[in-house]
Amino acid sequence: NLGTMYAKGQGVEQDDRKAVEWYRKAAVQGYARAECSLGTKYFKGQGVEQDYRKSVEWYRKAAEQGYAHAQYNLGLMCANGEGMKQDYVQAVDWFRNAVEQGHVGAQYDLGVMFDYGRGVKQDSVQAAKWYRKAAEQGAAPAQYALGLSYYYGQGVKQDDVQAMEWFRKAADQGHADAQYVLQNMDDESR
Repeated sequence: NLGTMYAKGQGVEQDDRKAVEWYRKAAVQGYARAECSLGTKYFKGQGVEQDYRKSVEWYRKAAEQGYAHAQYNLGLMCANGEGMKQDYVQAVDWFRNAVEQGHVGAQYDLGVMFDYGRGVKQDSVQAAKWYRKAAEQGAAPAQYALGLSYYYGQGVKQDDVQAMEWFRKAADQGHADAQYVLQNMDDESR
């Protein structure tokens, strides 16, 4: 679509204002992907003045149509209280909707919600389950979190070998905390 072409500078000169113009034309016709893209432009202040409330408005339109990435973004905004009152329960609901469609980020963040008991009862087993789903799809933050779960035996049986494996996968993708943990573990073993 033309909005994406202008946003990324594909075949045309990159221009966020023109991207917003084309996203808006598609969004007012109910095109969920364009609604989500417009929400992102308002969130980041690209081509428009940054406005979290308008971002929420556009994400919600796309999310209510079942667009997983918009559901995930709306969940993040609920969790962080951006453009709305912070609401962990609503965040969990949006993450669950996105998870049903296999959204990796939502899987990880649902794990976080269970890990810290935000919007749900704290449950280390559920946290590890959702971290694993995202980790197996290559999400470095989830790989690190799953490594911590194994290292401390939270939600899974304590297993240093599994912890190291997941830390290494995250570290190989440049995850700084995983790299730090591995360095410290290597230093301790010397």
